[in-house]
Amino acid sequence: MIFPERDAAVATGGDRMRALVCERYGSPDVLTFAKRPRPSPRKDEILIRVLASTITSGDRRVRSMDMPTGFQTLGRLALGWHGPRKAVLGAEFAGVVQAVGSRAKGFTPGDAVFGISGFGMGAHAEYLCMRAKGALAHKPAQMSFEGAAALSFGGGTALSFLNRAGLCAGEKILVNGASGNVGTAAVQLARVMGAEVTGVCSAAHLEQVRSLGAARVMNYSQEDFTQLHQQFDVVFDVACNHGVERCLNVLKPGGRLIRLQAGLPEMCRALLQPRRAGRHIIVGTAEERADHLDYLAELVRQGSYCPVIALVFPFDEAIEAHRYADRPGHGGSVVIRMRGSEKKEVPASA
Repeated sequence: MIFPERDAAVATGGDRMRALVCERYGSPDVLTFAKRPRPSPRKDEILIRVLASTITSGDRRVRSMDMPTGFQTLGRLALGWHGPRKAVLGAEFAGVVQAVGSRAKGFTPGDAVFGISGFGMGAHAEYLCMRAKGALAHKPAQMSFEGAAALSFGGGTALSFLNRAGLCAGEKILVNGASGNVGTAAVQLARVMGAEVTGVCSAAHLEQVRSLGAARVMNYSQEDFTQLHQQFDVVFDVACNHGVERCLNVLKPGGRLIRLQAGLPEMCRALLQPRRAGRHIIVGTAEERADHLDYLAELVRQGSYCPVIALVFPFDEAIEAHRYADRPGHGGSVVIRMRGSEKKEVPASA
């Protein structure tokens, strides 16, 4: 384990913390390091010393205001017109509990935890406050903090949508975009649920996706899954690089299409026309739930699930980490380590 919990539980002291700050929208060049007041937990909150965080697609969208079609104006109204109101980004994290509010239950100082703060953000900093009843869980003992930091977003998103689709044992599912953090999670969780998985990804990640449990893998540059004669019970479209109608062509009657990056017009059509020829289109946002994180942690303990990490950056290189995360095709989560080695690395395992 890279960060022994007994060492991680020691606070740095002082009432200031270092944070990565985004005060206007744009490329990674808009990010700066700054000193911010260290938060204090309210009665129902816990204070967490963050030891690892990730750069999710949500972080990149908030930083750049690169929203799906129809959400640009709504995004600015919700998040801030000229720049994010929550200047410290970072939704996914792992760390150690430092203090507990008087009404916060289930956690004690020294507990190793992981979770996701959603639009509350704040995890690209040394400390973070979270509601004890939020999307928060105890870290599996066998996982590094880097691995645990990458559990919530990909795993939680995939689990939320697979549950909504009602994926059952014996069904056939195709995951388009199977090598990213959501895609790799979807492949593994679908296998845990007893489904037969076909994964679509680039040539560089075919063996990785196969190793995660896909019965069949397809190189998207050589094969178009929408032209397959085979039909599936579920298509989990993470990449969203084909139109809805083309995806529906490979669904069985009663099949379900999950569209992860749907724009506003597409979401409205899906809500107004929930079924097309007996096929259901699932859009929207993922739930962020503590019980989902507990389930993922138990799968890790059983050896049935592990997040895929592309690269780990030290906090000093967090801006470079954002640049790397902006590149397509890196495969897996981009992790920021708050303390420890000052060199970026490809982890042997999570």
